[in-house]
Amino acid sequence: MAGVLQKFLVASMFMWILPIGVLYGFNNDLFPGVTALSPHSLTLLSGFLAVVSVNIVIAFYICVAMKEPADKHKPDAAFLAEAKDSVNKLASGTTGTDPSLKKQE
Repeated sequence: MAGVLQKFLVASMFMWILPIGVLYGFNNDLFPGVTALSPHSLTLLSGFLAVVSVNIVIAFYICVAMKEPADKHKPDAAFLAEAKDSVNKLASGTTGTDPSLKKQE
């Protein structure tokens, strides 16, 4: 669980850092050829590249998540049994003896 949380936090940090870095770089002329652009073009290009950078981070995070082994995470047996019982009760049409499920008039 700690590894998954760590991957999520790293991806979240990059989702903030990269677009802000792209915008900072364009606004402070850190990229070559930026000074030749008009202010309108500079704004459009920097915004577009900031959005693209976020999408690249999301795609990378999805790829890392897809490579996560499926057998690594086991569901809680008690929760699974309770969920199956609940589904079976709903499928059979009986509500059981749970007082919170009774119809109020």
